[in-house]
This record gives sequence, structure tokens and C-alpha cells, in this order.
Amino acid sequence: MLPPSVNNLPIRVFVRAAGLSFEEQNVWGTTKLEEYTAKCPSQLTPSIETGELPRGLLWESCAVMMYLANRDGLTGLYPTDPASRAMIDSANFYGVGSLYPAVARATYPRAGFGGAPGEVSASNASDEEKESGRRAAEESIPRLLEVYRDFFLTDAGFIGNDEPTIADIRFASTLEFVPLTDIELPGWVTDYLQRVESALGDAYSEPVADVRGFIAQVKSKA
Repeated sequence: MLPPSVNNLPIRVFVRAAGLSFEEQNVWGTTKLEEYTAKCPSQLTPSIETGELPRGLLWESCAVMMYLANRDGLTGLYPTDPASRAMIDSANFYGVGSLYPAVARATYPRAGFGGAPGEVSASNASDEEKESGRRAAEESIPRLLEVYRDFFLTDAGFIGNDEPTIADIRFASTLEFVPLTDIELPGWVTDYLQRVESALGDAYSEPVADVRGFIAQVKSKA
């Protein structure tokens, strides 16, 4: 795992919230080395290693949470009711495919993270053009967030259940990087984050401290 990463944060929260036994390994700076690549050819994090899996390893936070919840019958975090699960899965897919890419494009340049091949931030474009691309991504985020408020959240204020689910863990984790932008989060978002953190307690507040500490460090150098 990578402590400052909001892509890694969901599984760090999940294993704590689920009360699972785990050992974390910080692989910062080593994911492209031969040792890690031999196990994880995607060179991605987070990943888990267990002999129960066909290849001994699984990456991508949503996939890992779904696997562990199914394996251990964690129906509070991942309800088995088809309708509830459909909302949870849809929210996660929407987050991975729509919200997080926008957040990444808006925040990675400021965080000092590299952009994906083909993106403006990873090109030979001028600094002005790169900032224009970053700003365009930032401006798209408020509308993407409204989809969660208007469609995914239940009356109880969570996704697919009356208590936090794996979709809430993924969504809240993504929101933690938004302070690297110039966006002022609306009240319903800050209330939501407080609600998730209050419900999950130390399972959330302990690992998220790494992300918030990283953001504070980045801002102090801006």
C-alpha cells in the first residue's frame, strides 16, 4: 500500500472496519521494481496477497473489498440484497470511471504525482496548458458529486444501506483528496464525511490521517 494514496485508503479502512487480521507493507517507490512486478504485473496498488486466490494476489480497492466481503460474509459492509448491491456496485463503478479520474486530473499535478500517458499533465504542453487542463477537471467535480447526493445516498445518508458500505468507504476516500483543489466542498459533502468517519471511528480516522497529513504537507509548500 501507499500511505498518502486515496486509492489505497479504501482497503486500509475496510480491513480495520471489518476487524480482519492484516499486515500492511509500504511499497512506496518500489511498485515498478522487478520484485513487485513479478507478483503484480499491473504495478498497481493496493494489492493483497493470499494463497486463496488463483494467482495469490488481487489489486484494485473495490475488487479487494468485494472479494473480502464475499469471502467473510460481511453483509453489513456489502449487503447481499440484489437491489442494495446494485446501488453499491453502481456507485463504485461510477466512482472509478467518472469521479476519480476527474479528481486525479485536478489533484495529481499539485500532489506531485505523474499523470497517465496521453493526459495533458504528462505531455509536453506548456505550463499554462497543463493548468488549463487541471482546472477543467476541477470544474467538472461539483456536478459529479451531485450524482451521489441525488441518486446514490439513502435516506439514512449512506450508499445502499442504513450504515456505511464499501461504496461509502470508496466515495469518502476519494473526497479526501478534493482539498488539494480550489473547490469549497458543499455542506452536504462535509456532513457526509463526518457521518462516515463517525460511524467507522478509528477504522477510518487512523488511516485517513496519513492522507490528511500528506495534503497538509503539500499545501505548506504551495
